[in-house]
Amino acid sequence: MDNALIQKAANVLEENWKNGFTIPCEGLYPFQWNWDAGFIALGWMHLNPERAQMEIRSLLKGQWSNGFIPHIIFHNPSDTYYPGPKVHQASLSPHSPNIPTSGITQPPVLGFVLEKIHQNSKDTQASLAFLEEVFDAVFHNHHYFYTNRDPKGEGLVYICHNWEAGTDNTPVWDDIWATFEVPEYDLPRRDTQLIDASHRPTNKEYAYYIHLIELFKKWKYNDLLIAEKSPFLIQDPLFNSMLIASNKSLIRLGTELGRTDAVSQLQGWNDHAIQAMNTKLFDDALGGYIYYDLRNECSLPYLSSSSFTPLFAEIPTPQQAVKLIAHLKNGRFSGKNNERYLCASFDPTSPRYNSEKYWRGPIWINLNWLIYNGLLRYEFSDVAETLKNDTLSLIEKYGFYEYFEPSKRKNETLSKGYGGHNFSWSAALTIDLLTNTQ
Repeated sequence: MDNALIQKAANVLEENWKNGFTIPCEGLYPFQWNWDAGFIALGWMHLNPERAQMEIRSLLKGQWSNGFIPHIIFHNPSDTYYPGPKVHQASLSPHSPNIPTSGITQPPVLGFVLEKIHQNSKDTQASLAFLEEVFDAVFHNHHYFYTNRDPKGEGLVYICHNWEAGTDNTPVWDDIWATFEVPEYDLPRRDTQLIDASHRPTNKEYAYYIHLIELFKKWKYNDLLIAEKSPFLIQDPLFNSMLIASNKSLIRLGTELGRTDAVSQLQGWNDHAIQAMNTKLFDDALGGYIYYDLRNECSLPYLSSSSFTPLFAEIPTPQQAVKLIAHLKNGRFSGKNNERYLCASFDPTSPRYNSEKYWRGPIWINLNWLIYNGLLRYEFSDVAETLKNDTLSLIEKYGFYEYFEPSKRKNETLSKGYGGHNFSWSAALTIDLLTNTQ
């Protein structure tokens, strides 16, 4: 265990702690983000379990009455981020809470985060009391997805905005943007003033992001209208894998808590969802999980780091898992001579790949953490160890950046990572990787 690196990571979390929650990065992301909070709690559980619980309580303060948990909770005022609460206008929804929030969500990680925190706890009774406190809220969130985001009853939920995937500007969405036009918007962005603009989504892309929000506001965030009219309606492998993994964790936690009805409902959802993932979203020819465009009724046949996250939820059959692993061992993502660190956020063999640009290629630590744990669950320990070592070597060389360059050759010339520095989930998940709680 690298105690010095753990201490550096702890310092990052301490600096980003804001009296009840942790911001992802000073200046660049000054509020509380949904899946960031979950991953950050996994770092706090090793350092300060009470703060891990506070992180989750703070996030749940923004939960809507219908179970929806937004992707941003605006606990505090700040003018360093666009779009803020005045743009989202979540209060247009009759379900919105008193606290300002956004009106879109992010991958639902809370279920498995709660289980990890519970497993790590030294005080079982206190941990059970916390689970009793928050279990219903997280179950309500899952109920929201399966009752509002699965219009055909397939077992797969949709996302209606690219930010809901967490993988904001992945090249997968290029095909979606080509299906509709948007007006010009005034975009008073702050991110491109704080860090290298060439590493961020373009203004042209951002116009699509804002246009979707404007549409949702017009429809007052009504799920029926969004399902009927939104030009962006995607079944995403990462989002559904996180939901399935969280279902599994809630089943185990619910069993421990005696929540029989909830466990039965979760099991029904999960059985249906896993079957749909393996029949609809697994592409045999590509050897991985892909995306489905519900609006235009077509597959989006691209591989990304999201394609490997079903391993974390133990969704693939053994045969499907072997096909996935081939991409990481002298394959598309590693390169024939292992010239790339694992795991690029988009297929490096694609002409759309860009190793520097946000989710169009760079390595992200949260996806690496998910894939690493998934590989261990399928006993691919050699690839898991490679991915873990790659992750930690980048952190050790550059510090806790937001994302990183995959090319080993290119890294020989770099002196820093990409995006924001002192990034909270990079720090938090480094702590978890080094303490090896698998």
